[in-house]
Amino acid sequence: MSKERKITYVSMLTSEDTHAEYEKAVREVETKYFGKHYSMYIAGREVFSEYGEFEDRSPIDTSIIVGYFQKGSREHVREAIDKAYESFPIWANHDWRERVKIMQNASKLIDERKYEIAAIITYEVGKNRMEALAECYEAIDALRYYAKVMQENNGYEKELGPGGPGEKCRMICKPYGVWVVISPFNFPFMLANGMIQGALLTGNTVVFKPTSEAPLTGLILYKLFIDAGVPAGVLNYVTGPGDVFEDEIITNKKVAGIAFTGSRDVGMRLYRRFTSSQPYPKPIILEMGSKNPVIVTSKADLDKAVQGVIRAAFGYSGQKCSATSRVYVQKDIAEKFIKRLIEEAKKIKVGDPRNRDVFMGPVINRRALESYMNYIEVARKDGGSIIHGGQVLRDGELARGFYVEPTIITGLDRNHELFRKELFVPILLVDMFNNLEEALREANNTDYGLTAGIFSEDPQEIEYFLKNIEFGVTYVNRRGGATTGAWPGAQTFVGWKASGATGKGVGGPNYLLSFMREQSITIVKEG
Repeated sequence: MSKERKITYVSMLTSEDTHAEYEKAVREVETKYFGKHYSMYIAGREVFSEYGEFEDRSPIDTSIIVGYFQKGSREHVREAIDKAYESFPIWANHDWRERVKIMQNASKLIDERKYEIAAIITYEVGKNRMEALAECYEAIDALRYYAKVMQENNGYEKELGPGGPGEKCRMICKPYGVWVVISPFNFPFMLANGMIQGALLTGNTVVFKPTSEAPLTGLILYKLFIDAGVPAGVLNYVTGPGDVFEDEIITNKKVAGIAFTGSRDVGMRLYRRFTSSQPYPKPIILEMGSKNPVIVTSKADLDKAVQGVIRAAFGYSGQKCSATSRVYVQKDIAEKFIKRLIEEAKKIKVGDPRNRDVFMGPVINRRALESYMNYIEVARKDGGSIIHGGQVLRDGELARGFYVEPTIITGLDRNHELFRKELFVPILLVDMFNNLEEALREANNTDYGLTAGIFSEDPQEIEYFLKNIEFGVTYVNRRGGATTGAWPGAQTFVGWKASGATGKGVGGPNYLLSFMREQSITIVKEG
C-alpha cells in the first residue's frame, strides 16, 4: 500500500464523517436486508433448495435474524461446477487486460458501498466498526494491488530463449479450470475476496461457498463481482451444509483446484481426500490458522510490547488466524510486563460492536462460547492462574449474545495442550524464559507457522530472531499488532508447516501463480 493510501485509510477511520456514515448504514441495513429469504445463484439464475433454508442469526443479539439462506444439496453443487466448467473456455480466453478492468471495477464498487458492507460484517460476525471497515479497505487494496501485479507481469507472458537456432521461445501462464472457494467467518469479505479474485483474475471460473456464519456478506461480494462485469456462470454462489459440499467437490473430476481458509482439521481432511480422489495431482491452496508466539526480551520497549500484544491477542476477540495466543517474556522483566498487560486488558471495552467505544464484540457462536468456557476450566484444573478475565458476560444487553472477557493465563506447563492447540477465542497464555535461544526454541515448538513477533531494541537479538523463527509472517516491534494486520502489497500472508500448503502468501507478489500453470511455447522459423 502506498504511503498516500495508508494516510487516507487511517484518516478516514478516525474522522467523524466515517462514524456518521457507518452508523447510518447500521440503521439502514436492517430494513434493507434483514429477515429476507435469499437464493443461491448458479449461472446467474436464482436457485432455491427443496431441502429448505437455514437461519443466519447475529452473534451480537441472537434475536436478530439476518436472513434465511438455502440448504444447497450435492446436486446444486454439481450443477454449479458444471456451469463453471462450461463457462471456463470463454473466460480463460478473455483478454487478461479485460479481466484486470473488471477487478478494478469491483474495487470501485466496494469503495462506494464500504459502509453498508461494514455494517453487514458487524451484524453477521460481530466485528467492531474499525475492524469491519478495515476489512473493506483491505479488499479494495487487494483488488487494486493484484490488477497492478497482473499488469506488471504482462499477464504472465514472458519471452525466453532461444534454446536453439531459429527458435522463438516464450513462457505463458494459463488457468487450470474450475476452482472451488471456501471462505471462513473471521474475514468473511476480505478472505473470500482474495481467493475469488485470485482465481478470476488469472482466468479460472469459481464455485463460491461462503461460511454459513456470514452468507449475506458472501452474497454481497458475489453480486459486487457480477456488477463489476464477471459473466454469469464464471462465478457461482452456493450455500448450505459443508459436508454435502465437501463430498461433491473432492470427487468431481471437473474441479481443477480448491482454495480454502479455515481450520487445520478441515483443511487437512480436504487435502487428503482431494489428492486421493482425483485422477492426477491438482492444486489446493490452504490457509489453516496457527498458534502465534510473541517474544518480549529484557531489551524491549514495554509500551510497544504491551500495546502490540493486547491488540493482537484480543482484536476481534482472538478470532484471527494471526492472533497472538502465547507470549514468552524474559524473566527479569516478566513481573513488570505482566502487571502492565493486565492494566491494559482492564481497559478493553467488551460489548455490542455497533457502539463506538467497543473494542471487543462477541465470539462467533455458542460453540465458540462453550469452547472458551472449557479452556478456562481446563486451565484451572491443570494448575493455571487466570490473572485476568475468565468469565462469560451475560448481564443486560449482552444476555442475548456470545460475550466473554479477554483472558490472560499464566502458570501452565509450556507443553500443555493449551500452548499447542489453536483456541480461536480471546485467551492469551504467558510463559517466561531465560535467554533468547530458549525463547526461539519454544516459539518454534509447534506444528503451525503463520505469524510471529518479537519486541527488542537490540539489533543482534532481532537478527537472531529473524534468522531462526520458523513462521511465514514476522513482525519486529509492531505496536499496532504484534502478530496481526498484514496488508496487500506490504506483507505477504503466508503460512509455513501446518499453517499453509503453497508457500506463496496472499497479499504478496507470488500469490497469483498458485492459480496458474506454466506453458512453454517454442516456434522454430527456418532460415
